Amino acid sequence: MRGRIGFALYNLLVWCLVVAVAFPLLWMIGTALKPNDETFAIPPTLIPAHPTLAQFHRLLTDTPFLTYFTNSVLVAAGTTILVIVIAVAGAYGLVRFRFPGRSLIAHMVLFTYMLPAVVLLLPLYLIISAIGLANSLFGLVIAYTTFALPFALWLLRSFIAGIPLALEQAAMVDGAGRLRAFVDVVLPQAVPGIISTAMFSFILSWNEYLYALVFINVDERKTLPPGVLTMLNQNQNVEWALLMAASVLMSVPVLLCFVFLQKHLTRGFGASSVKG
Repeated sequence: MRGRIGFALYNLLVWCLVVAVAFPLLWMIGTALKPNDETFAIPPTLIPAHPTLAQFHRLLTDTPFLTYFTNSVLVAAGTTILVIVIAVAGAYGLVRFRFPGRSLIAHMVLFTYMLPAVVLLLPLYLIISAIGLANSLFGLVIAYTTFALPFALWLLRSFIAGIPLALEQAAMVDGAGRLRAFVDVVLPQAVPGIISTAMFSFILSWNEYLYALVFINVDERKTLPPGVLTMLNQNQNVEWALLMAASVLMSVPVLLCFVFLQKHLTRGFGASSVKG
């Protein structure tokens, strides 16, 4: 009897947490589907009485949302690719090569991630301005790489350290060089780490607001977070239904990443833990 009561209370707690997490998302979607006169209706409604796609149509046709969306895709994809290339090579070097200070370098890399992003804002802005990349998407990619790379390097270091060295040595005994063994043996085993690192880098770049606000002052080069807020707050009057429609579309790429990569993450984590 006590076991059943405990199980029921546990399920009740879990569902309460699910509702608490899902409610803001449901409210966002519901508001995006409401006409303007229903947005501020009293009493408020979660499910629109007269659902409409007018807010989405207006967002895509009457605002520069698509420009901001394209810029965000370019910045997030560029940052992800750059971070993955550097982090994979750096993590492999830290794990497989023996040199003085190797452990210290790994810990110092992680320490740089612990610094607040705002501390690096002014130095990075001065450096990027000095090399002529201010108000450019590539300059923003470099800035995002600086604080996404330390965590990505540390994460991939753990994955590559879990790959048995014997597999790589066996490939080299069979005639493969270091590079071929890395490509044929290490990279396939490190797929779960690469995918999780790519997701981390993409989401960080997609949602980042402060750097995008400071580094980009030209409207046609703004990314989604500062661009949407500027677009909807020009007259000191926020259009909440339009903002919710923009929020829904901004969430789509992140949701798609989780939907399509979740099975690869689950399958890969198990494969990467096999040793010897």
